[in-house]
Amino acid sequence: MANYSDNKYFELFETQKTNQYHIGNTTYKARIKKLKALKFALERTYKSTIEEALYQDFKKPKVETGLTEIYLVVKEIKYTIANLRSWLSDQRVSTPLTLLGTSSYIRYEPKGVCLIISPWNYPVNLTFGPLVSAIAAGNTVILKPSEMTPNTSAVMAKIVKDVFNENEVALVEGEVEVAQELLKLPFNHIFFTGSPTVGKIIMSAASKHLSSVTLELGGKSPTIIHESVNLKAAIKNIVWGKYLNNGQTCIAPDYVFIHESIKDEFIEAFKAKALEYYSENPKTSESYSRVVNEKHFNRLVASIENAKEHKATIELGGDYDEASNYIAPTLISNLPEEATLLTEEIFGPILPIKTYKTIDEVIDYINSKEKPLALYIYARSKKVINRIIHSTRAGSTCINSNALQYSNHHLPFGGSNNSGIGKAHGFFGFQEFTNARSVLKRHTIGPLYLLFPPYNKLKEKITNAAIKWF
Repeated sequence: MANYSDNKYFELFETQKTNQYHIGNTTYKARIKKLKALKFALERTYKSTIEEALYQDFKKPKVETGLTEIYLVVKEIKYTIANLRSWLSDQRVSTPLTLLGTSSYIRYEPKGVCLIISPWNYPVNLTFGPLVSAIAAGNTVILKPSEMTPNTSAVMAKIVKDVFNENEVALVEGEVEVAQELLKLPFNHIFFTGSPTVGKIIMSAASKHLSSVTLELGGKSPTIIHESVNLKAAIKNIVWGKYLNNGQTCIAPDYVFIHESIKDEFIEAFKAKALEYYSENPKTSESYSRVVNEKHFNRLVASIENAKEHKATIELGGDYDEASNYIAPTLISNLPEEATLLTEEIFGPILPIKTYKTIDEVIDYINSKEKPLALYIYARSKKVINRIIHSTRAGSTCINSNALQYSNHHLPFGGSNNSGIGKAHGFFGFQEFTNARSVLKRHTIGPLYLLFPPYNKLKEKITNAAIKWF
């Protein structure tokens, strides 16, 4: 067995490992009590502190903090509390005729000691959302939030310390080196939210211990606008979905595919809606947040400058201010394929436009890329909608809206291949943190006994009959 005693976090890991069976054997009532304590901390004790921390980290408006951070976790907790008893009950399954005399069931048991590595863009939601599933499943958990939102991470550390004992849930702050040390330890499950590039690093580290993983990644999520669309309604949703959280959302529309016949109408209506939402000077708007830090600001500015070098058309915005990490809501058309805005995930308030003549062009283009985390379709034609869904692959799809699929906890949330492995939310998140353990119990003798050795012609005939009829 490997020696991890020189690892800074080995003692904490061992403490949770020793405690895992106690936590794993707690009742659904005990787990619900913990979830209620977390819920109270988020919506009462620390609500204003969370709002202030997120404003300090990247000027996140209170409404966005309430809706996309606190509400979604509280909603996850409520849904889990309402269903946890049934999730933890033994799931009876049918008995085949050849196994008469037995009964079988599935028991969802905790995986053990889990690591949750969360990102900076929705730090509260994407840290505590998976934690809800991990607690419901009966695991011990170490949390590692992003260093890019230090104020929010500090608040979350206080919440965890206030609500949980360290031997069941602990939060570790720090830079990337902290995550690297944690990944050396033999966790039973790792839940990571971030980029595909880092996801590969996580998966490689997990493979050394055969740890299971959930990878919530990203990629370029296309938005298709068909000529049959209700354009007014579409733009209302797209402008909100793109510039929410300053575009720093893994399921934000990454680029728009619009039929060439309605391109000009789309651009004018888009500009008007952005003006309505964020005013003539978005920099002064209390509804518009900021790029999280200088590194990401410089990356996004480089993409805008790259577009200008390629003679693209800045239809809206394009201006920025380094002192405050401000980039205006930006819409860009006439980009060549080699432009970085079309080759790399944007993760910011910049939306490129591509035009098309036939829906086949769109399908071929999307299928030539990695599978997206989300794919959006704006159309009134059912035939077109069904054709796109049946001819493409994506982690999720939203029709005539965007991002809302994330907020329905009856739906699994996650990607496919490059955009992710595994699912989150509700029962699907609970499943990620559990092992579906199969249990079979024999009660009486059964037909199988007729086929025990020594073998003979009669038993051979019975076997052949079983192959043919059962």
